[in-house]
Amino acid sequence: MKKQIMCGHMSGIGICLGILLCLMNFNAKAQIQTDTVRLSLPEMETVFMKNNLSLLAAKYNIDANKALVEQAQLWDNPMLVTDQNVYANNKFFEHGKDANGQVQGQYFIQIQQLIKTAGKRSKWISMASTNAKISELQFNEVLRNLKYQLRTDYYVIAQKMGVHQLYNKELNELKKLFEGMKSQLASGNIAKKDYLRIQALILSMNQDLADNDRQLADTESELKGMLQMNGNSFIVALVSEHTILNPLPSLEPVLDSAKIYNSAYQIELNQLLYQQQNLSYQKALRAPDLTIGPEYDHNSNYTPHYVGLSISLPLTIFNRNQGNIKSAQYAVKQEETTLMQVQQQLNNSIQNALNKFYLTKELSGKQEQTFYKDYASLFNNITDSYRQRQISLIEFIDFFDAYRDAELNHLSQDYNLHASIEEINYLAGKDMIN
Repeated sequence: MKKQIMCGHMSGIGICLGILLCLMNFNAKAQIQTDTVRLSLPEMETVFMKNNLSLLAAKYNIDANKALVEQAQLWDNPMLVTDQNVYANNKFFEHGKDANGQVQGQYFIQIQQLIKTAGKRSKWISMASTNAKISELQFNEVLRNLKYQLRTDYYVIAQKMGVHQLYNKELNELKKLFEGMKSQLASGNIAKKDYLRIQALILSMNQDLADNDRQLADTESELKGMLQMNGNSFIVALVSEHTILNPLPSLEPVLDSAKIYNSAYQIELNQLLYQQQNLSYQKALRAPDLTIGPEYDHNSNYTPHYVGLSISLPLTIFNRNQGNIKSAQYAVKQEETTLMQVQQQLNNSIQNALNKFYLTKELSGKQEQTFYKDYASLFNNITDSYRQRQISLIEFIDFFDAYRDAELNHLSQDYNLHASIEEINYLAGKDMIN
């Protein structure tokens, strides 16, 4: 008796939860129908390139570094040096001639120009140019990562929408069966445990549907943020099949492409180049720079009008930039080690991505696709088979669970295939598989 009362109590709670989840699902569907935005992958990437603010911020960094290249190309300004008497013989700024015609007062004028030696100026320009190149590559890296995230979210949405449709399809069949079982239960034609078992299955699937839709909503929110779209919009991914041509991609072509187009790898190459250029520049700083310029001295030398040439040159006796040169040498060795590590990681990542691609491609063959189509056709008749008592409740539920698992695996395989292709394209730095 206690067990029967508990079952009735749980049944009441289950019905309430079922109604609540159904209402939530209905409201979600209404929202989707109201603000649906259907986008193919090329259309979505066009919106992304137009609206993404992260790209705009990175673009400003490129312009800033290009301006530094212009600055490095400018010559040092000449320096004007002047000196004159201010007070003498109880007079301020005494200039001109006295009563005897003798020149009075003194002033000195000199113009100095710094001339950098040992190619310092050209070396500095090269460093600034490399730094500007790195900023462009960093922009490309931001773009590469954002596009990879964009495409990943796009295919996650496609998968979650497929799961949403699968659960709705099964729930519709179960709800039809559940409604028919009410009259059968009242007539005593079926056991209450069978009725409750179907109700529990509906509740469980509603919960699974709600979990899936929460994950879908999170991905939608992230994708809309990247596209700068209205929060009330709902993106529907119009996924088209990739064209996978033979021969399938192998390690060497993908690795060769990555060494040219993978911006992360190119950044490391240019970081090494920058450090090598910096070492060359630091060595050039050992050579003293020359300061040269004409000078004119009025009335303060052996002749009233003295014209001379000034040349100054530091004597590099104590400071020959030894510390900076040694630091630059270590920086070059550090970048060489980092580049070797990046090369090894890139090689391993590409090999791993190709292995995943081959595996998922094999699981998505024609034989598997035929199986899923046949299984879907059988699903359309399984509910009628149970109503006609051709199969038992246990067989019916087992088939429902097996069908759901098979379809979820099918959706997962489709996502994994797209994901492995995008990972190869991401590592290669360009689309190796369209």
